[in-house]
Amino acid sequence: MLRLLNDLRPEEDPNLLVGLSAPDDAAVYRLNDEQAVVMTTDFFAPLVDDPYDFGAISAANAMSDVYAMGGEVTLALNIAAFPEEMDSKIIAAILRGGAEKVHEAGGIIAGGHTIIDEEPKYGLAVLGLVHPGQILTKAGAKVGDAVFLTKPLGTGIVTTAAMRDEASADDLRAAVESMTLLNRHSVHLARESGAHALTDVTGFSLLGHTYEIADASGVEIRITTAGLPTLPGTMDYAARGILTGGAARNRDYLEGKVRVADDVPEATEHILFDPQTSGGLLFTVPSDSAEDTEKRFEGSKEPIWRVGEVVEGEGVEVTT
Repeated sequence: MLRLLNDLRPEEDPNLLVGLSAPDDAAVYRLNDEQAVVMTTDFFAPLVDDPYDFGAISAANAMSDVYAMGGEVTLALNIAAFPEEMDSKIIAAILRGGAEKVHEAGGIIAGGHTIIDEEPKYGLAVLGLVHPGQILTKAGAKVGDAVFLTKPLGTGIVTTAAMRDEASADDLRAAVESMTLLNRHSVHLARESGAHALTDVTGFSLLGHTYEIADASGVEIRITTAGLPTLPGTMDYAARGILTGGAARNRDYLEGKVRVADDVPEATEHILFDPQTSGGLLFTVPSDSAEDTEKRFEGSKEPIWRVGEVVEGEGVEVTT
């Protein structure tokens, strides 16, 4: 997709604050000196069997890009595709899961569009608002910054194991709870901590999104695996070779952009390239604010892990 975007001509408009000229998590358009619109959309096929959970996960994932730009969710539209013969109760559960998650975010669902398709799909088109002077982007990381992550890794691996009937119920439930946790309060705390650069970790994997920040900021980011958080069961499933096709595509794209030390265990390496659904925020703050950042998150009972640092150079380096 990134290669295809390179062929599109960026629109030139002074009010388009974030668009194709510097691709980020969502588009941002200035309405006036106090307000800018954040627009994004995302949808996908079921990755869990429970229809309500599928709807909630899809909605949380779609709204995450608004939070990744520093905005607040205001309005959403359903985007859905269902088989003609699909049980209406299942459809209702999917839509209810999405609607309740949007309500939790402080937004409303005002409509949407549905088509008939053999494979069910669900997601949202989301509109948010942000002050033009408070937009958070992938650019801006500075040498010396500390790098933080707000959710554990492994959703792709755990849900793949579940699809193969190889994941425990407890491990899958932990993954669902992580995927349905909104990034709304985490972005408030990241802003209060003086975040320089911020994105959310989704299908491009931790290393892919880390590279995006490094590339946009003109720096190198070192990730340390010793403090890397993972969901229950993830390491075991990865060691057993339960992987995703998305991880292989991420590896291919990031070849030459990411350097992984030889002593990083193979299972850990798999997790680093694992595509995430509704993952956490990845952000950088000045090193002298790192301890306060941890205290701020812990005081708000929001998860936080320090996973790396920003140094001079380019690309991403992974060490133990």
